[in-house]
Amino acid sequence: MAAGERAGIIDVSPRDAGGSGVVPHEEVRDVATGDLRVAAVAAPLRTQVVRNLREAILNRTFKPGQRLVERELCELTKVSRTTVREALRQLESEGLVDLVPNQGPVVASMSVAEARDIYEVRGVLESLVVGRFAEHATDEQLARLAEAVDEFERVVRGGDVAEIVVRKDDFYDVLLEGSGNVVVRRVLESLWGRIAYPRSTSLRRPRRPDEVADEVRQVVDAIMRRDAAAARRLSRAHVDKAASAALEVLEQEAAEKTTDA
Repeated sequence: MAAGERAGIIDVSPRDAGGSGVVPHEEVRDVATGDLRVAAVAAPLRTQVVRNLREAILNRTFKPGQRLVERELCELTKVSRTTVREALRQLESEGLVDLVPNQGPVVASMSVAEARDIYEVRGVLESLVVGRFAEHATDEQLARLAEAVDEFERVVRGGDVAEIVVRKDDFYDVLLEGSGNVVVRRVLESLWGRIAYPRSTSLRRPRRPDEVADEVRQVVDAIMRRDAAAARRLSRAHVDKAASAALEVLEQEAAEKTTDA
């Protein structure tokens, strides 16, 4: 991962000069082209570094199994080694980075079998969440859920996959808050981090975003009727379909690697 292989990397650093770790205004970066510079945004520096590195992993700028050398990441992001280390620890907690003995941090790899296991657990936990929400949510929480799914459907029509993922996560935030189970929330957020790549990639398949919107709408309709059993069943069906789409992505990649070898 030589720094020279990444185009357009320059220092933008009004950030560390005063030691505040916060910078003043937002600027969009194209991570897909290797531009990992931390933009000037009014947000903690580590948050920006985590976001840029996460996106670089998810869009395969950094490949599974690739070493993440701190010195090179400092050059690419134009931040301190301490900030890079903090960001890598965060990504490790999300399951996107592994700490390998005698190598250091590397981009996490995921087998088809592991992804299948994760989706199985995700299906169980998400069905638990929607069932609890249907049974215990307040009228205000139901209204927030309706707003979240309306916004999700709006961005699906726009076709921006990154925005679709963000709004789907907003929808889940409402569900998790209403379910009242902080342990399930923590576990699910970790699982979602592990499957972020196949999840976002599968949403680029033709018709899949529209299918997801329809599946989510059916879950919400059941919740609005306070039909917990139907909500659990429909949620599990949604995750099963999501698993099929994501596993297809991973199986295709595995087949391509075998062919290349």
